[in-house]
Amino acid sequence: MAFENNLLTVKNLDLKIDNAHILKNLNFSILKNSITAIVGESGSGKSITAMSLMGLNPKGYNISNKSEIFFEDLSLLKISEEKWRKIRGNEFGIIFQEPQSSLNPTMKCGTQIDEVLKLHQQNYNKVDAKKIILSQLKKVKLIDAKKVYNSYPHQLSGGQKQRLMIAMALICKPKLLIADEPTTALDIIVQKEIIELIKELQKQNSMSVLFISHDISLVSHIADKIIVMKEGEIIEKGEKINILKSPSHPYTKTLLKSKPPLNIRLRVLPTDKYINKKIENDNIISKKTRKEKHKKIYSKDPILKVVGLKKNYFKQNFIKKTEFEALKFINFELYRGETLGILGPSGSGKSTLGKTLVLLEKYNNGEVFLNNKKINFNSKNDIKNLRKTIQFVFQDPYSSLHPKKKIGDSISEIINFHEKKSKISSVNDTVKLLKLVELKKEIYDRFPHELSGGQRQRVVIARALAIKPKVIILDESVASLDISIQAKILNLLNNLKEKLSLSYIFISHDLTVLKFMSDRIMVIEDGKIVEFQEADNLYENPKTRITKKLIKSIKY
Repeated sequence: MAFENNLLTVKNLDLKIDNAHILKNLNFSILKNSITAIVGESGSGKSITAMSLMGLNPKGYNISNKSEIFFEDLSLLKISEEKWRKIRGNEFGIIFQEPQSSLNPTMKCGTQIDEVLKLHQQNYNKVDAKKIILSQLKKVKLIDAKKVYNSYPHQLSGGQKQRLMIAMALICKPKLLIADEPTTALDIIVQKEIIELIKELQKQNSMSVLFISHDISLVSHIADKIIVMKEGEIIEKGEKINILKSPSHPYTKTLLKSKPPLNIRLRVLPTDKYINKKIENDNIISKKTRKEKHKKIYSKDPILKVVGLKKNYFKQNFIKKTEFEALKFINFELYRGETLGILGPSGSGKSTLGKTLVLLEKYNNGEVFLNNKKINFNSKNDIKNLRKTIQFVFQDPYSSLHPKKKIGDSISEIINFHEKKSKISSVNDTVKLLKLVELKKEIYDRFPHELSGGQRQRVVIARALAIKPKVIILDESVASLDISIQAKILNLLNNLKEKLSLSYIFISHDLTVLKFMSDRIMVIEDGKIVEFQEADNLYENPKTRITKKLIKSIKY
């Protein structure tokens, strides 16, 4: 069989797990010295496809006899496990979404890469191995390679850990690198750096890359070819330019249009219901309309005022106690009906600020005013009023919900605690809340693990609304969702804001989402407010270095 320029050829890949049809007759190839992307949402079969290519199939799997996977001219489905072990690491490298879970927390980083060399390199020599590892750490642009070599994983940032995983995956110079959602957990600046690094290393090493992502706009910056998957099937594939410019399948159009646009401001993001419709003029917010809205919002007193907020953390070791300033004299106001966006890279203090406002973190200095009344943090009534007025929605809804408690009970217990209502009344109110966030009443008796990510996020929004707050703090609350689900949640949040007269503090590192949601945006770096502007003005005319860098990262 002639494979010409194909590094990997997949024919009729059909996989079942315990009789569930997971992959359905997949056919595609990866060219030598190229980058191919597989795009699809959660459950589409992207990661299972990657694992099948590596011979790492889950328990209970069954691959059809008609399925074929060729690495150059070698039939991978016919080789022994011993042969597979030689191919993994030597010929194939892989990096995952969460590097921390792939690294041994008790072993130094250099030692972990050294183990890969020991396993796969012939004529292994410890002295030479260290030189190779240090050289590789420099190639992935880790500053101070010797320090990283002697560090433990917890001592590195998220971006550094992902660079370390890339170094480990490429240490044996594989012909194919599989990158499974390698940037999802990273902020937008580090995300761009990792994408550029993979592109650079692909050219340097003349290797092929299979890049897996749920974000089609992200892969447009790295891929030569794009494969779109849905429910275990390839629904569209081709050259990048053809997929992006002339998508043929409605699902591909959904993926492309669900991301908030940067050039216009929409009232409602397109979702799968309206994806084939053109954007109507009445869905575009003019600058005049926006200006009139802001004039109305900012003519009233603020609902929340923060003055001189300061938060310090203390680190104790055997010798001394060191102090770290997480928030440095934060001052801002939030107005009724406003969405205030908070932007900043990882570690800037965004989440710490949100948590201090609901006393999940105690701050050291500063004042908080609610409806022009100063909160006395020694008063139980003031604290109760604050927590009833301001609610918090976290990034990961699954960790916010009790895994062994029914959804309805998780919401109704909050109503019972604050409203002292009867069981029947609480159940009725809970069903109304589920309907408000566009969930069916059948969800009441489900458990968290039985829901999708989007459904769980709607549940935690409903729970936040249970005590009728006036302010909701949303901390990266759509960051972990698929793009089309993200669009639906953002539309829901805006709808709820209008219907219930809410104010939002919307925390994110994603400026496209933040620009769509926000009236004003506050930029935080190293615990300080470095810029504060109307959202469109901030995007069009950023003032500070960090804001310019964040905006450049979404435009690359």
